[in-house]
Amino acid sequence: MIAGVDEAGRGPIAGDVFAAAVILSQDQLIHGLDDSKKLSHKRRSELELEIKQRAVAWNVEQVPVQVIDEINILQASLLAMKNAVNGLGREIDLVRVDGCHAIEVDCPCEAIVRGDQLHEEIAAASILAKVARDRYMLELAERFPGYGFDRHKGYPTVHHIQALHALGITDFHRRSFGPVKSMVCQ
Repeated sequence: MIAGVDEAGRGPIAGDVFAAAVILSQDQLIHGLDDSKKLSHKRRSELELEIKQRAVAWNVEQVPVQVIDEINILQASLLAMKNAVNGLGREIDLVRVDGCHAIEVDCPCEAIVRGDQLHEEIAAASILAKVARDRYMLELAERFPGYGFDRHKGYPTVHHIQALHALGITDFHRRSFGPVKSMVCQ
């Protein structure tokens, strides 16, 4: 049993960080798996359904903004990935994590740079994490109109920075991140 793990949402200045873990079936191949950033929104949504139907196990976890600000984004991402693996409810022989940081789990763990391009189970996790986080940002867009969360997904775009100055900081902005931190300290 090999679990692939990836996160979504390390770079934005708003919103929780998400991580997914996926164990794929050797008997149920899923065609078109790739780094989620290389796929269209429509294709990611199609693959999300297929992954959830065909995977041996999958789990998506999120770590809230307040924890990100408390322990930093790297530690929050690692925590979300660890929680995603632990939430699979299966004995795992190996965990493959996208990136250069392994996570502390009860089995061997490999950190693989560009793993979402090299291993299908990591690509599947990348897709589940991204789709879940994008869906969450659409919910924030409805709750906080004017910020453009549906368009920039929390990244520090010009529009987002302008909205921050015009509308203020929400509870979903990461106060430890540069653009928001500078506003808090004023």
